[in-house]
Amino acid sequence: MSFTFAPPPIRERFDGPDGSTRRPWVDWLTSLTSQVASSPSRVRSAAVAGHAASIGATDLADGTAGLYRLTYYARISAAAVTSSSLTVTFGFTDGGVACSVSGTAITGNTTATMGTGTVLVQSDASAPITYATTYASNGAGEMTYTLYVMAEAVAL
Repeated sequence: MSFTFAPPPIRERFDGPDGSTRRPWVDWLTSLTSQVASSPSRVRSAAVAGHAASIGATDLADGTAGLYRLTYYARISAAAVTSSSLTVTFGFTDGGVACSVSGTAITGNTTATMGTGTVLVQSDASAPITYATTYASNGAGEMTYTLYVMAEAVAL
């Protein structure tokens, strides 16, 4: 995370003659507090390793209304013999309407095959934000995958 404000006023004394904090430090600390408060904060994350099946809708955020950045990273950890596919989907409620957004299907079927995606969503407090996967694997050996998902609350 990078901050876009002035460095601390290190040439100024922190305390005044009466023991109070001096104005340059008050201004700098106020700016720091404001910057940190408006930065995205991780709400929740999940990791799944060596999985060989679809994942049903799983809570990722607690249903607090707000703007969220949802991110996923998935990689094939063992390729199927013939072919495989994995799609990651996020679900949320916006304005009382159930919505979902899916990433591009991951179909390379090698252990170097991966996919990642980030989406910004507005979510109501009426329902949690969820993640799910749709899994398909053909051939004698099943494809397995690793998945990382994260929800961050974003302040406007």
